[in-house]
Amino acid sequence: MAKTHAHSWEVTDEFWARVQPLIPQPVRDPNKQYLRSAGAGRPPKAPRLVFEAIVYVLRTGCQWKALPAERFGSASAVHQKFMHWSKAGFFEALWKAGLAEYDELEGIAWRWQSIDGAMFKAPLA
Repeated sequence: MAKTHAHSWEVTDEFWARVQPLIPQPVRDPNKQYLRSAGAGRPPKAPRLVFEAIVYVLRTGCQWKALPAERFGSASAVHQKFMHWSKAGFFEALWKAGLAEYDELEGIAWRWQSIDGAMFKAPLA
């Protein structure tokens, strides 16, 4: 069932259909000795909920620990997934897929693109 109105951090069904195939699948290291068998322990968070929590942090600018627990659960678990997905190249793959889609729809003048940025703390006053 598709939502008619979503908050800026809620992931629509249409967008999730494009994101879901890019989500890294968990893989157990065959060289590591695990204390628990596969499937034991607490079930993992749903990837869509994790992605929505990450989008929430990006849209609101809140700290990881400020994620609403009643909506997203453990902020530490979400951050752990974020780090895992980052190392697996998920966000780069998502960025590339978005660029390719935009290029197909609107076209990107690649010869004229440039990037500039600065990262520093905002002044207190």
